[in-house]
Amino acid sequence: MGFLDILRTAIFALRGNWMRSALTSLGVIIGIAAVIVMVSVGQGTQAEIERQLAGLGAQKLDIGPQVQRSMGGVRMSASSYYTLTEGDAEAIREEIPEVELVSASLRGSSQIVFAENNWSTSWQGIQQDFLEINGWRIASGSGFEPQHASDKVVILGETVRRELFGADTGIGETVRIGRTNFTVLGTLQPKGMSGFGRDQDDVVMVPLDTARRRLMGAMGLPPGAVMDISLTVAHPDDLAYVQGEVESLLRQRHRIDPGAADDFQVRNVSQLVATRNETTRQMSWLLGAVATISLIVGGIGIMNIMLVSVTERIKEIGLRLAVGAGPSDVRRQFLAEAMLLSLGGGLLGILFGISGALLVGHFNTDLPIQLNGKVITLAAAFSVATGLFFGYYPARKASQLDPIEALRQ
Repeated sequence: MGFLDILRTAIFALRGNWMRSALTSLGVIIGIAAVIVMVSVGQGTQAEIERQLAGLGAQKLDIGPQVQRSMGGVRMSASSYYTLTEGDAEAIREEIPEVELVSASLRGSSQIVFAENNWSTSWQGIQQDFLEINGWRIASGSGFEPQHASDKVVILGETVRRELFGADTGIGETVRIGRTNFTVLGTLQPKGMSGFGRDQDDVVMVPLDTARRRLMGAMGLPPGAVMDISLTVAHPDDLAYVQGEVESLLRQRHRIDPGAADDFQVRNVSQLVATRNETTRQMSWLLGAVATISLIVGGIGIMNIMLVSVTERIKEIGLRLAVGAGPSDVRRQFLAEAMLLSLGGGLLGILFGISGALLVGHFNTDLPIQLNGKVITLAAAFSVATGLFFGYYPARKASQLDPIEALRQ
């Protein structure tokens, strides 16, 4: 029998009991569709997390105070929380050559007012490198220059700009933050929502010295104190070394005795990136494993139905063998039937899987979808492999029947 003869015979056999054939393929259809949907969701989520974490900076260290609310049962003053200074930031810049950018910062919240519009927002008092360290880009106007260190100028986040000025940029206009008037120097490109659901664009930036003198009010900070220091390194491989050097330098500057607790903490963003990536990768593998189990169950269903088909068609098999068909012809015929079941189910599963993934992305915009051509191709190949693997045993069993015994059935 030629290939076309085998294919025609297999189609005729499956069409003779089309309802059973369709239900048999249903397991493969569900398995393939589940693989595509789950892997698309998993990869899309991983890509979105990587995009959000990239904004944090994989070559970045954040240094903050080690907050101690009380010591020996005595409640500490607010000024004792802020153990970092601008001098610490300058020392890091000058004494650790692997450090590329450094910026100290202050932060707070206040009302910002323009004409009859006002908006409650957070502000950041920053040094010149802060925007580049944290991945901010200027949308219009300009950023801070060294000559702006003590000026009353402000850069607006997109949310604040929209609430105060609507469609206008607001460049050159005067806004009031607290009790101080500021000139709008520039606006920031939008970043959108963070991975924790916070609007990153609801912020304004002012020079660090201006923030300390004009916005901190009665906070009672020590002279030169800052809340945070951020830095980046030129090469990611230097990050762990720089972290150790920063800790040693700050312990020396803060006169911390050996064995005593640090009054600061260093946060390595790259460790967070690696942890989140590993978590999402494991989740993708888990989703793929669950979908693969569904596909295996569908393959077992094909094998069961093919075994039933062999039992029902024993007389037909015996007749074919008696009139000259060889065992290989019978084996190829039943393998072709199994392959048609799995391949047809695989193609329908791919169609339903792509449609399902697109529908998930359409109705749930917070759940990113990333269709992968390699995954779809792999799913199609797996459906073919399923037909071969689970169809071989029934086909082999059919080919080994004795013609005389089969004709007696």
